[in-house]
Amino acid sequence: MAGGEGTSGTVEELVKGTRQAAEFAEQFRAYSESEKHWKARMEFILRHLLDYQEGPDRGGRLDQLLALSMVWANHLFLGCSYNKELLDKVIEMADGIEVEDLPQFKTRDELMKKCQH
Repeated sequence: MAGGEGTSGTVEELVKGTRQAAEFAEQFRAYSESEKHWKARMEFILRHLLDYQEGPDRGGRLDQLLALSMVWANHLFLGCSYNKELLDKVIEMADGIEVEDLPQFKTRDELMKKCQH
């Protein structure tokens, strides 16, 4: 294949596949999610979609991925807390996803400590 003609077809297929995956993921966007929130959660979903696809032997794996994406997003954007094992899992799954201007949250213990001084 002279001149990289095969590469062009591969890139087009990759772009088409990425677009289809993004369109598929769009159905899982919550009405209340901001664009920033959704873009981060969609990246989380798309990053792991192949590992959690439905199939005859995979049961509700897609539902599990969607739940994990919500746990991660809720922790990140809303400050929700979950058990350590679950948080460790979603933080590891989200490694490398960059989100700018995240809100800063204080724990109840931090607030109580401040009030005592």
